[in-house]
Amino acid sequence: MKLFEPLAIKNMVLPNRIMVPAMVTRMANEEGWVVPDVIDRYVRYAEGGAGLIVLEAIAVHQSKAGNLLRICDDRYIDGLRELTKRVHDTSDSKIVPQIIHFLKVSLSGWRQTVDMLSLADIDRIVDQFGDAVRRARQAGFDGAELHSAHAYTLSSFLSRRNGRTDEYGGDSLEGRLHMIGRVMENVRRKVGDDFPVGIRFNADEFILGGYTLEDSKLMALRFAQLGFDYISLSVGGKFEDAVHVPGHVFFPYTGYSGDRCMPNEWYPKAPHAYLAGAIKAFINAKGYDVPVAAAGKLDDPAVAEQVLVDGTMDFVAIARGLLADPSWPNKVKKGELDRIIRCDHCNVCKHLAGTHKVVNCFLWPKGSNQAPADDPTVGAPSWGLDKGGLTARFDNGTVELSWSKAPGAVRYEVCRADGDGRVHITDAVKTARALDHDTLAGMRYHYYVRAYAATGQGGPPSNTVVVEPRWPADAPPPRPAVAAAAR
Repeated sequence: MKLFEPLAIKNMVLPNRIMVPAMVTRMANEEGWVVPDVIDRYVRYAEGGAGLIVLEAIAVHQSKAGNLLRICDDRYIDGLRELTKRVHDTSDSKIVPQIIHFLKVSLSGWRQTVDMLSLADIDRIVDQFGDAVRRARQAGFDGAELHSAHAYTLSSFLSRRNGRTDEYGGDSLEGRLHMIGRVMENVRRKVGDDFPVGIRFNADEFILGGYTLEDSKLMALRFAQLGFDYISLSVGGKFEDAVHVPGHVFFPYTGYSGDRCMPNEWYPKAPHAYLAGAIKAFINAKGYDVPVAAAGKLDDPAVAEQVLVDGTMDFVAIARGLLADPSWPNKVKKGELDRIIRCDHCNVCKHLAGTHKVVNCFLWPKGSNQAPADDPTVGAPSWGLDKGGLTARFDNGTVELSWSKAPGAVRYEVCRADGDGRVHITDAVKTARALDHDTLAGMRYHYYVRAYAATGQGGPPSNTVVVEPRWPADAPPPRPAVAAAAR
């Protein structure tokens, strides 16, 4: 599989093309120190076989932000060095930190914007990024990633909503790119040209007045010209359309742009792949072969493989899917696809991050703050004599399913076959009950449930039930279908 071909990024050779993009854990203490739980989270990714692990956002400054890792002072190096050593001792996974600067926000809903920064502030931030990457190298990381996506400072300079009117101003593309050019110059001066440095930025802001693919293609070209060694693409996650809850700090993933950043279950698979393909093709045509990755519902192994085979991207970024099952790479490599703990894109993890709580996965065993260690010898749950006793009830446009519990099960997957015979998972739950709100009158649906152990072993399907949602009584009768050949 293309997924398991190595990829060279300067002198950092990834053992495969599977990336864990940065996800905050909220496990660091309030001063930003690495603690054992943080190390355990990243060691688990290394055990699972990820090619590149991007350490959660780590700040270049000490501004208050709750339980966020820091790289703003040399005294943080020892803790980070212990983390990188543990990862490297575990597997051949590579690890880089995602380095960020963020502006101030308050409980009132006020937030600082880039036009409020003085030139001295900007000079300070430029130096802070260079010093942070130097510390990353000293701590034993394999490279570094500059976070220029979402609501962070570098991203706000890149945005068309940048309100500055000077040489960093938003009224020209060169003005918006000026800050990142200065940062990269400072970084290279302090770590040299042989240390891999990547950049993550938005392929589309998905906000009113924000930049789109036409801008991001040009930005990516400039990043290649500046000497960035890989490009990691995200989208959205902006303050401009965030929903402010009184008494809470703004969370930039609560509006439409946040929805696009972490697409829920109702979005199609790989909704951002077209952006990566266009950007990669554009910079390749200009003579730059910088590896490109993108995130967004790429956790289906067939989809992840296809975007590599067709050249849409060079490696794949899978966040929530690898949070749900850090052993995803090893299971795919071994062909154990049925043992993958499949993310259902419920976004409980996003909600936990936004409320500054420890980030875990809803699909893990109850009370767990780490994914369970993989153990293929654990037996799969089985049903009793009733084969699950699955029943279905249709009411007011919703199918309600219930079944008996299976001993040893920590979760259940609800499967539905539509009229065309295609089977897909409609939900993953921990209780013996589920609702399906996405049915259409006149269709015929077959449902069954499978019970799963903590490490992914699935039991046999339950009994099957058939549901045919009724046509609304007050709606006009459906028109008969007309075959395409007859039109």
